Amino acid sequence: MGLLSVGGGTDYGFSVGVPHDLIEGCQALAHNHPRTIDVGFVQGGNFPQGRYFGNGVGIGFDAVVGFEALKMKRLHGFASYIVAALKTIFLYYQAPKLQIEYNGKVLTQPALMVSIMNGIRLGGGFMLAPQGQMDDGKFDLCIADQVSRPNIFRLIPLFLKGTQGSNPAIHMERTDRLTVTAIEGKIPAHADGETLCESGERLELSIVPNALEIIVPFREA
Repeated sequence: MGLLSVGGGTDYGFSVGVPHDLIEGCQALAHNHPRTIDVGFVQGGNFPQGRYFGNGVGIGFDAVVGFEALKMKRLHGFASYIVAALKTIFLYYQAPKLQIEYNGKVLTQPALMVSIMNGIRLGGGFMLAPQGQMDDGKFDLCIADQVSRPNIFRLIPLFLKGTQGSNPAIHMERTDRLTVTAIEGKIPAHADGETLCESGERLELSIVPNALEIIVPFREA
């Protein structure tokens, strides 16, 4: 597959390594250097039969941010996500109680956000998986506890720098599959910025290793 980064956030291209510049992207296509990467698969919500995704699935806060960003007509790209994040702090404060199952563990807790990343970045600049690799057969998880509104404001700069793991309310994990179930409340979720559900109850996710060959710029080792 060839990719040109002409979208609003260009997060997938960033994660894969495709340049944001259109001319450089076309040059990469001409050189035809392939890279094999993983793909995610999610079942539940509006897709009980399942659907594939490339970059990531967001549950909770970051899903609502995406929904709000899509409503904006005058702002685009990263700016729309920043404004949407600030707006969502007041719209989506009370976290649902979720059961999160992965790697033989079962967490049951209020979770403001659960991000399941195959890539590195969402929203044009939020580094949800700063150590993410798209060819390692694993998702990078970012789980945020319920925190106060002032603490949400304090977390946003950390997500922009990819240092959120230093905060005790943020848990960074890795797994090849997981299940998220709403115990109290409902699950809003997106996959690659497209709506999975606005009030779902259960999502099952798994990684599909080495599923896609994509053209990227050649870089000497």
